[in-house]
Amino acid sequence: MLLILIGILIVIGIITALSLWAPKRYELTRSIIIDRPYTGVFSYLKFLKNEDHWSPWRKKDVNMKQEFIGDDGTVGFIAKWQGNSDVGLGEQEIINIVENKIIETELRFYRPWKSISNAVTKVEDLGKMQTKVTWSFSGENKFPTNILMLFYNLDQTIGKDFEEGLANLKKLLEKG
Repeated sequence: MLLILIGILIVIGIITALSLWAPKRYELTRSIIIDRPYTGVFSYLKFLKNEDHWSPWRKKDVNMKQEFIGDDGTVGFIAKWQGNSDVGLGEQEIINIVENKIIETELRFYRPWKSISNAVTKVEDLGKMQTKVTWSFSGENKFPTNILMLFYNLDQTIGKDFEEGLANLKKLLEKG
């Protein structure tokens, strides 16, 4: 009986130590330069429905169900989705727009796990008809998810999706 109690205390100690050591926040950022004027790039990006044309997640489930609430391109607009295990169930709401500079959204995931994240898309005029687009994603790792993040490389997995999405956006905007 004493060995069982000691075993339980060791497991609790390991979990506690891991939760204290594990990252409490996550942040991911990727950028690309697009050969188009920043005002046109921004005007395209502020409409969430346009993500269907360049988002890597739309390609992962072409049969994804979507619902839209409000006026796209304005604060308060919500895009909801329900898809396969690659895209899950969630919604994205525009929470702030700084014209020709920043679009901030809140991502609420319900499946395969619950979480809330912030996404920011920034455009920067580089002159010479070039725009730098920076796409970032951040949030909190709550217990016990923070322990799982010790074994999950967000930068490699989601970062790869961000890079693909930005490359798709560049190709789309530069050809049109």
